[in-house]
Amino acid sequence: MSIKNSVNTTPKLVIPTDALDRTFSIAPMLDWTDRHYRYFARLMSSKALLYTEMITTGAILQGKGDYLAYNEQEHPVALQLGGSNSVDLAACAKLAAERGYDEVNLNVGCPSDRVQNGRFGACLMAEPALVAQCVDAMKQVTDIPITVKTRIGIDEQDSYQFLTDFIETVSAQGCSAFTIHARKAWLQGLSPKENREIPPLDYDRVYQLKRDYPHLNISINGGIKTLEESKLHLAQLDGVMVGREAYQNPYILAQVDQQLCGLDTAVITRQQVIEQMLPYIEAHLAQGGRLNHITRHMIGLFQGLPGSRGWRRHLSENAHKANADIGVVLKAAEFVDAEALASDESTLI
Repeated sequence: MSIKNSVNTTPKLVIPTDALDRTFSIAPMLDWTDRHYRYFARLMSSKALLYTEMITTGAILQGKGDYLAYNEQEHPVALQLGGSNSVDLAACAKLAAERGYDEVNLNVGCPSDRVQNGRFGACLMAEPALVAQCVDAMKQVTDIPITVKTRIGIDEQDSYQFLTDFIETVSAQGCSAFTIHARKAWLQGLSPKENREIPPLDYDRVYQLKRDYPHLNISINGGIKTLEESKLHLAQLDGVMVGREAYQNPYILAQVDQQLCGLDTAVITRQQVIEQMLPYIEAHLAQGGRLNHITRHMIGLFQGLPGSRGWRRHLSENAHKANADIGVVLKAAEFVDAEALASDESTLI
């Protein structure tokens, strides 16, 4: 099987602050947007801004693993941090810049109990002065963008005034780019999953924020499933951030560059995606990694197409086995309709 490398493998310089394109980004998702998923996603879009999973300052500063590892092909890539200690956040931001990350993003949106107990995530919306202090501390030690991802409110503190007070306080310390999940978060009584689904979406509030603060870069997140929906949001805002749809139906990324970013480039086919993943998988296996560490992110590649069930089943049943290699991927692809393999059309454009 020939390998056609459409991705620039040359090590890339950090993108200057004023040149980072936020038109389309993939949300940081715990256990999902690891380095293997990000590599996979980058094959389909050269322009999407990729985010790490949220990584706590404690994990980076005291953990034994290399939590900042990534592949050069992932650029542009942002590190999302969880924390509220300005000294620790500054130390992590400095490390991120030294490692070549294009942005550091502070999580002020996650509502889980575990995150709240660590005093970070959505609960920090109630402490805008602290968030501003953290942003300032990070900006003091690095020249890369320091951004914030947050909600439109928390609990009963969900007025537009509450949101604008937060934005004004934090932006005053140099944060010029915000991603707003267009739901409020309930800090008690709802699980993280329920907080992604039950609080109603209020896109108009995010649109109003951009109208009132035109000098800020405002991206929207929450419930966005197609590129057509993304276009509607981009008529009002600077960027869209897509979460679960970009993971569960990843091939929607294949036309981001052309439909949203104006590039006149060929759309990669699903077969080409698989072909380009093979050397990456082989390198991972040669270093002692397991096949399913990577293929778990590829399960949805043929979402909604003939043979997708066979593809998913074969990977799910075999990729975790000892000594599983790229043969498992090639065999899984045999279950897929040949036309689907060669198609460059998404099922949910």
